[in-house]
Amino acid sequence: MKITERGWPGHFILCDRCLFRRNTLVEHDDIAVVISTVGLLKARDGDKFETVGSGRYFETMAFHADKSDKWKDAIIDKQIFLDCKCTIDKIDAEDDANDMHDAAVKEIRNMIVKGDLA
Repeated sequence: MKITERGWPGHFILCDRCLFRRNTLVEHDDIAVVISTVGLLKARDGDKFETVGSGRYFETMAFHADKSDKWKDAIIDKQIFLDCKCTIDKIDAEDDANDMHDAAVKEIRNMIVKGDLA
């Protein structure tokens, strides 16, 4: 199984204003999945943070990747729903967000090993 940490956000239309962005590509045989975590969305005034969704300052999502694309970016209409924690409702939580992202990567790896993803 190949795990690649990538240097760009994997989802969220306002990701350019997010200070926290992780994007991990998990590949195995013919399966490719993007796990993306975003957070700390800077408000337009620059001094405060906005939520990235209803009541959350960080969120993690997983998507099937576009294997025909050179970068294998997320196909956002092919979301993979996760059982692990995927949202954080506080601002000072970068360590928790990293842990949440890592747990999602682990869950996807386990799904692949069990044959739950095609």
